[in-house]
Amino acid sequence: MIVNPEDITQFWFVDHGPKDWFSGGDEFDQKIVSKFSQTHAAAHKGELFSWRTSPENRLAEIIVLDQFTRQIYRKSPRAFACDPIALTLAQEMVVRGDDLRIAEERRSFAYMPYMHCESLAVHDEAMKLFDALPGDDSLDYEIKHRAMIEKFGRYPYRNEVLGRQNTPEEDAFLAQDHDSFGQ
Repeated sequence: MIVNPEDITQFWFVDHGPKDWFSGGDEFDQKIVSKFSQTHAAAHKGELFSWRTSPENRLAEIIVLDQFTRQIYRKSPRAFACDPIALTLAQEMVVRGDDLRIAEERRSFAYMPYMHCESLAVHDEAMKLFDALPGDDSLDYEIKHRAMIEKFGRYPYRNEVLGRQNTPEEDAFLAQDHDSFGQ
């Protein structure tokens, strides 16, 4: 069953929170799989375009494409398959100023596709967006993500699942204790 955007924001922001969002736990992943797989499939095919009529609904579509994809397909190359779509939706939201029309405490999820992108130019924009969020610690994470992109041009912790060959520098990095940000 395809749910409505309000079901997404209720589930993500009201029924759950940071502990679930960033834990990478199997139980939370399975909730998303069971409740939202059909909605995710529709979003991936571009069928949720009617959600783009309001900033809050567009945010729901971004969450489905950016966050739910990672949970539904964790440890699979498909976990990153919707990143370009989510980024495009987020960029359109920012260009229109619609990001400023959603609650501040939800806004970081409108910007998350910028953080997940493997482009330094996109991270330069992300730095500005996350810096403008008062009281949100997402900027600290964006700084770490950007540094990785600046150093490697990609996220080394994705290499194995994406079938990419590590460079010796990436092997050395991955051998250290580092944050893989649940990816």
